[in-house]
Amino acid sequence: MALWLQDKNTTSDATRFESLNRGPPEAGRMSDDNDEEEDAPAVELGDGESVEGAPVARAASRLTWGIQKSEVDRKEGDTVVRTPDGPRELSAVLEDVDCPYFETRAEFESEVRAAIGVGPVETE
Repeated sequence: MALWLQDKNTTSDATRFESLNRGPPEAGRMSDDNDEEEDAPAVELGDGESVEGAPVARAASRLTWGIQKSEVDRKEGDTVVRTPDGPRELSAVLEDVDCPYFETRAEFESEVRAAIGVGPVETE
């Protein structure tokens, strides 16, 4: 009788293991949403002139926060960023920023955008 209980417990453990590793019931079903995404046309880029400079967010993504303005200038000052008035070195833009320390990336981007302005970037 003890052998039967041991087999029953082993089977129960195996069944429980299987049910835990099976995933949610909907995981095995295919959705119609995937078919619609595959049929959607790709977005094509225009043939216009390319824009000089990098977005401010790209320069910000290479830094760690909080950081001093002088450290931003040392690390990314030579990066050319896009502005509504044309490309400018980040070092020159930082001269117009009064904040000596940026606690967050959002604060940095906000201060830089306040200095360069917000608007469409001119193309040739």
